Amino acid sequence: MEKLYYGVAYYDEYMPYDRLDKDIEMMKAAGINVVRIAESTWSTHEPHNGVFDFTSVDRVLDAMHQAGIAVIVGTPTYAVPTWLVKEHPEVLAETPKGPGRYGARQIMDITSPAYLFYAERIIRKLISRVKDHPAVIGYQTDNETKHYHTAGPNVQQRFIKYMKSQFGTVEAMNAAYGLSYWSNRINSWEDFPSVVGTINGSLGAAFARFQRELVNEFLAWQVSLVNEYKRPDQFVTQNFDFEWRGYSYGIQPDVNHFEASRPFDIAGVDIYHPSQSELTGTEISFGGDVVRSLKQSNYLVLETQAQAFPHWTPYPGQLRQLAFSHLASGANMVAYWHWHSIHNSFETYWKGLLSHDLASNPTYEEAGTVGRDFARLSSKLVNLRKQNQVAILVSNEALTSLEWFPLSPPGMDSKYKYNDIVRRMYDQLYRMNIGCDFVYPGSEQLERYRLLIVPALYTASDELLERLNRYVEQGGHIVYTFKSGFTNEHLQVRPAQQPGIIHDACGVVYNQFVEPKQVGLLDNPFGVEEADNQVEAWMELLTATTAEIVARYDHPHWGAYAAITRNRYGQGQATYIGCLVSAAVMRHLLEQEVKLAGLWGVDQQLAYPLIVKSGVNEAGRTIRYYFNYSDELQRFTYAGPGGMELLEGTSIAPGSEVLLERWGVRIIEENQQ
Repeated sequence: MEKLYYGVAYYDEYMPYDRLDKDIEMMKAAGINVVRIAESTWSTHEPHNGVFDFTSVDRVLDAMHQAGIAVIVGTPTYAVPTWLVKEHPEVLAETPKGPGRYGARQIMDITSPAYLFYAERIIRKLISRVKDHPAVIGYQTDNETKHYHTAGPNVQQRFIKYMKSQFGTVEAMNAAYGLSYWSNRINSWEDFPSVVGTINGSLGAAFARFQRELVNEFLAWQVSLVNEYKRPDQFVTQNFDFEWRGYSYGIQPDVNHFEASRPFDIAGVDIYHPSQSELTGTEISFGGDVVRSLKQSNYLVLETQAQAFPHWTPYPGQLRQLAFSHLASGANMVAYWHWHSIHNSFETYWKGLLSHDLASNPTYEEAGTVGRDFARLSSKLVNLRKQNQVAILVSNEALTSLEWFPLSPPGMDSKYKYNDIVRRMYDQLYRMNIGCDFVYPGSEQLERYRLLIVPALYTASDELLERLNRYVEQGGHIVYTFKSGFTNEHLQVRPAQQPGIIHDACGVVYNQFVEPKQVGLLDNPFGVEEADNQVEAWMELLTATTAEIVARYDHPHWGAYAAITRNRYGQGQATYIGCLVSAAVMRHLLEQEVKLAGLWGVDQQLAYPLIVKSGVNEAGRTIRYYFNYSDELQRFTYAGPGGMELLEGTSIAPGSEVLLERWGVRIIEENQQ
């Protein structure tokens, strides 16, 4: 992209009265230079089967173009119209909870021939109409696309074909999945039952992987349609989202983002996060690092919050801080969902940039300062290049496997899930200002990183684990947690001492594990508060073979066993964490690992709530963002070379004291060396 984009989702169709000209006037005043339209309004554009009305799209495109505001057009396929469900009820997804019912969005079966027929028709009608409009810079396919747990008979039949392609014979499948257990053996493809009721984790995980592949197929299909029409100067993107826990939290269980992002020109994302006194910036950083890693390139924030919920209405300064936080992770666009607060229906109280009175407010006025700075500094901040030396290996398959085999005993809800382990590690790296990328088992560039973090890789192929062994042997530094290497890619437990194939690289073995009850780490080796020195979940009884013991369990019976080990293997080193340690212990341990990998640098002189992000701009100059994620004034000594603070336009010298107001941001462009 040639410039930064600052935008909103805009729904002329939702407005209580005609105020397009006024909205554009206010957008211009706030520095808004892009809007996203149309992805939610299929029933407006096709009110009856085969009757099309793009009046609202036409008038918005014309008005935005006249005002110099760019437009991203969404394909309106993630919320189906009533007439389609009436005429073809089979378009609703049948899920493990039963037949679908009309009402919400994202309730369709993305494999339904009827749904695909009508979806293709509306896509072609809309995109062919807008493709030559000079306001249109790109397209978004669908929205927050997932498989929506579709599991009806048609999906089951496709799954059987998928299994045939994977195994060839039922005998091979039975052996791989251990289906003789409880008489689950399938002796002919014709007898293959619905997977909805299965108790076999291998089969259930295979179905989840198959469902994720349906998403890949569906999105690639939509991209192929749009590509028939788009101009060379236009892009296609997708609005990916994350596991939702009231905000964007972790790796999306229902989509393999790395695979699904392949057909897109640029990756897009929505990121929502706690705000006010609970704002840490972690979710912005996590989401940005994930989506930037998908294509190793800059990305678009297609949705983030302006006001949203009452407990998210930003404190003064936070909206500004957050916008630059996205840029610091590599975003080229920041857009709010949405422009105006909606006056009825499901999201009435998810407030937009404008409140229900559609007038100016403090958040809107602060957005104006962001828009003006985006425009003024665009050439210096666009296309920030980041080259991190640390990566976290994440796996949808491992995530699914820990849903089947959680950390808690059978019959109990697990307090900790896969994403909790990922975030336990990522959050501490973030707080130490360690820049991270994300990789997945199919990544081609895994070996270029100097430090790999591998949380709970419960299921992995022999090939992947052997690749990780070679990575260490050839000089890489790796940190595994418990539950790594335990099963093969089919969730079949390896009949060997754990942690299986990686045991030589880790220099450790175990064959028992327990649920910790009042277990700490002997002699508090990391010097944390006593409450933080407790093992929180899962506890492998490790015996070091060649590894150094970093920590032992403090327990009258389990004290003979190691909790954390570190091993030299070939030219590299592998650390193994056999239990879930507290955030404080994880922080100290990862600090040691970063230092041992030779990656502790100037940015680590500061720590949360002072967050540092850096990259190189198109002029080849280093840009450093400094954020104060606290309600108190912070000061620090600038340790970099001389440069220019871009927001204030003042020079800064090495050793200068820098003041950061509460929820403040400074951006320094370093002088070329």
